Amino acid sequence: MAGRVPRFPFLERQVSEQVAHDRRRLLGVGALALAGAWLGTRASVRRAIAAPFSWSDGHELRSLDHATGWLNSPPLTEAALRGKVVLINFWTLTCINWIRQMPYVRAWAEKYKDRGLVVIGVHSPEFGFEKQVDGIRLAVTDRRITYPVAIDSDHAIWRGFHNDYWPALYFVDAQGQVRHEQFGEGKYEQCEAWIQQLLAGAGAGSVGSGLVQVDPRGAEIAADWPHLKSPENYLGYDRTRHFSSPGGVAEDQRHVYTAPSRLRLNEWALSGEWTVGREAIASNRAGARILYGFHGRDLHLVMRPGAGSRTIPFRVRLDGGPPGAAHGTDVDPDGMGALTQGRLYQLIRQTAGIADRQFDIEFLDAGVEAFSFTFG
Repeated sequence: MAGRVPRFPFLERQVSEQVAHDRRRLLGVGALALAGAWLGTRASVRRAIAAPFSWSDGHELRSLDHATGWLNSPPLTEAALRGKVVLINFWTLTCINWIRQMPYVRAWAEKYKDRGLVVIGVHSPEFGFEKQVDGIRLAVTDRRITYPVAIDSDHAIWRGFHNDYWPALYFVDAQGQVRHEQFGEGKYEQCEAWIQQLLAGAGAGSVGSGLVQVDPRGAEIAADWPHLKSPENYLGYDRTRHFSSPGGVAEDQRHVYTAPSRLRLNEWALSGEWTVGREAIASNRAGARILYGFHGRDLHLVMRPGAGSRTIPFRVRLDGGPPGAAHGTDVDPDGMGALTQGRLYQLIRQTAGIADRQFDIEFLDAGVEAFSFTFG
């Protein structure tokens, strides 16, 4: 296949030239079969596929001039990077696929930093709250990122690379040309081989063919693909699927919802008083709940305290009871946790017996904003 692979909604994310980043694009089943691999990006459920080789116009790095800020480094320019091999990693802080890719990018940055590789993370937000620099800074600290990060809140660098995905890797040679692209999770051996080839071509000498060993933690651990039957789902009315509270969604207004006694796989519902907006849902009273029928080892929820809210305690139930050993990293065995900042929260991590389950989260104070569920 030549050029970009055709996509349609359900597994992939896309930000258009107008930065309409509320749309998704996916590889179709036919394209996946032809490619011989599964696509792995934010809204997907399998291994990643490498993009076909294509020469760039050599000007992509100029877009770094339009970063709205930098972390871990003074501003970097195309001229300053000439002669270096550069790895560009597009990410957004709530993307589970980027989080699972992160251990490899972190390890490559450390292993090859003295051989001429410069890794640059480019944070291009999906949700509005992800533009807040304090949140980006916390994510950089939490993920142990020490290499430069360009803040791309206006998506100017995104457009400069003609990017369509979170996460995305662009491998730039010492002459400033993009030589390889990788969209989504996976293909880590191939990616490291590309780094080694580009460094050798830039005069770094023998860099060897050995591969990094990674140390993933918590949500960074690779998904349990064979048992995963639940795709990502957004909660705002503009992109949600399978909402099952009786009467449907009352858009942009306070409304008291009820939930069915049992949800089918991948259905979700609300209980209590909520306002369902275009991008997110917001709880108006204490005791509001979200229920979800899912099948997978891990369950994550992107959420934040609303404006003026402080720490909001919550309680998680799995099939009506405490999660016990199936609790995620942000919940104790009794199901208790606290919402403190806008990010992805891992609420369930099962260790055995993956099956259709019903998840329930109750917020003990008002003021929660919830954006999307992802699974692993």
